[in-house]
Amino acid sequence: MAISDSLQATKTRLDAACVAAGRAPGAVGLLPVTKTFPADAVREAFAAGARAFGENYVQEGLAKIDALADLRPQIAWHLIGPLQSNKTRPVAEQFDWVHSVDRLKVAQRLSEQRPAHLPDLQVCLQVNISGEASKSGALPEEVPALAQAVAALPRLHLRGLMAVPEPGPGARAQHDAMAALFQQLQSQGLALDTLSLGMSADLEDAVAAGSTLVRVGSAIFGART
Repeated sequence: MAISDSLQATKTRLDAACVAAGRAPGAVGLLPVTKTFPADAVREAFAAGARAFGENYVQEGLAKIDALADLRPQIAWHLIGPLQSNKTRPVAEQFDWVHSVDRLKVAQRLSEQRPAHLPDLQVCLQVNISGEASKSGALPEEVPALAQAVAALPRLHLRGLMAVPEPGPGARAQHDAMAALFQQLQSQGLALDTLSLGMSADLEDAVAAGSTLVRVGSAIFGART
């Protein structure tokens, strides 16, 4: 299937998930994830209407930003993968969003390194909602204090939370726990609008829980090699 067709099919699936959850079609944003796919695939999705893209790896993302420099003013680039503190500078200088802030040191470096002539860097806090030792993210009990600290930093705009729930029978409870944490932070006075939750396999559960942005790769671009 052509990327344009699978992108439209994913949008249709997303709208159906919204309706099934009692939400308006279009209430949830779609972030195509281009990890391992070439710049030409991004260009094809752009031609089909996509204007934001997610990358998991810093170097791969930077290479695509460079290769697609002619489209740069029209694309919002989101880093959704783990970010080491020694790689924050190019991310602060080149990306528009970072979904994977999981400790204050990383946020502080992004704040210090974000060029003054650029708009604020949009950030989400990554939460290890499943508690897996192999997964990045702050633990849920750490998030309220981290959120307040990050929200106070200059040149960053804290938008919300991101998570990658563990697949399986407990996934829906993790989605619901993320939604509850998101609402808790809002009730504490943080003006958050982004719950980055859900991928190709769990899109419907994420939308039902209250996700505002789903990150979809294989359903749009095909299986990764």
